[in-house]
Amino acid sequence: MQAQIKYVIGFLVALLILVVGYVWADLSFGTVTYMSETILVSDMSTTTDSKEDTIPEVAKIIWPELLDTNDYDKRLLALVGYTPPVSEVVMSTSTTPSGAVITRASTTYATTSALRYSSSTNVTIDGEKWPPAAVYPNRGAVLPFQRILAYYGNFYSRQMGILGELEPEEMLAHLANTKAKWEKADPTTPVLPAIEYIAMVAQADAGVDGMYRAVMPDKEIEKAYALAKEIDGVMILDIQVGLSTVEVELPKFKKYLERPDVFFAIDPEFSMKYGNKPGTVIGTFDATDINYVIEYLSTIVREKHLPPKVLLVHRFTQDMVTHVSRIKPSPEVQVVMVMDGWGSKSLKYGTYSHVIEPEPVQFTGIKLFYKNDLKPPSSGLLSPAEVLDLQPSPIYIQYQ
Repeated sequence: MQAQIKYVIGFLVALLILVVGYVWADLSFGTVTYMSETILVSDMSTTTDSKEDTIPEVAKIIWPELLDTNDYDKRLLALVGYTPPVSEVVMSTSTTPSGAVITRASTTYATTSALRYSSSTNVTIDGEKWPPAAVYPNRGAVLPFQRILAYYGNFYSRQMGILGELEPEEMLAHLANTKAKWEKADPTTPVLPAIEYIAMVAQADAGVDGMYRAVMPDKEIEKAYALAKEIDGVMILDIQVGLSTVEVELPKFKKYLERPDVFFAIDPEFSMKYGNKPGTVIGTFDATDINYVIEYLSTIVREKHLPPKVLLVHRFTQDMVTHVSRIKPSPEVQVVMVMDGWGSKSLKYGTYSHVIEPEPVQFTGIKLFYKNDLKPPSSGLLSPAEVLDLQPSPIYIQYQ
């Protein structure tokens, strides 16, 4: 009997010690929780102010990611038609004392390269304008890894481009067919479809504030965005500022530009710096205006950790964009100078070679008009193959 009592007492003592130890451990060390392998530093916390007890960093999200500069440079060189130097075989002959003729072949190898590389800017070629030196973009950049193919217009007008001329379903089918033609013409460069919507339209009337421009309703911009999403493409917001300025108007579209798949375009033709009504004279932007846009977009990209934006600048005369050499692309914004203007093939070739090619910025584009480019004496619309023959080859194609 006494043995049984001792056994029970011993068991109870052991149980009491176990319970006390568990409570003490819980109070001292807290509750154990399990975390995934990737932890945001800002989400980690500690129950003590002591530095020794701070939870160590497990992982950091690194932004921006590094670009594949080798592939980037290779594609730039392809756009300008660069051909690396090749070895040369030289034939020589000699005669032996006995009169026999001996023919020898020797190979001369290129010992120097015209290519110049930098750790911060893209490859350039000695003695050539293209490609111009520009800062490398962040990883996730569209250009030159893809060619942007945009359909342009405004849903309120059949005269401003194919977006308003065709019903959405028919327009998207037309775009898909055009996309297939470009993929066939250049199989090495994937095609990114785009809906380029004129979100601010220059007006013949002054309007309430006298600025001769009208901003499109949100529902129309969202309609364009929905179409871009439907085709796994991007939306490009195009603005015509009238008598206003890009500095005043650009912030109105910030909520859209905070989306990763929305790019931006500005049209100097309708930037009336000297008080003329839109359509009476050709307008202009200076490099300071364009650099303002670049920095504004760059700030959005940095704050939201977005992939680089693309900025399109339309141009068909020298005076439409002044001080071009001062335009500075950034790691967050790629810049495309787009040859605008309609006419015959020969006229478009001339505009490209006299307006776009002589003043490099970063990339080039071209605008093709389904109707106006066919007016006499035109011999037809430029084909993808003909556009690709331009030097440098446009990486952005717009159809109106």
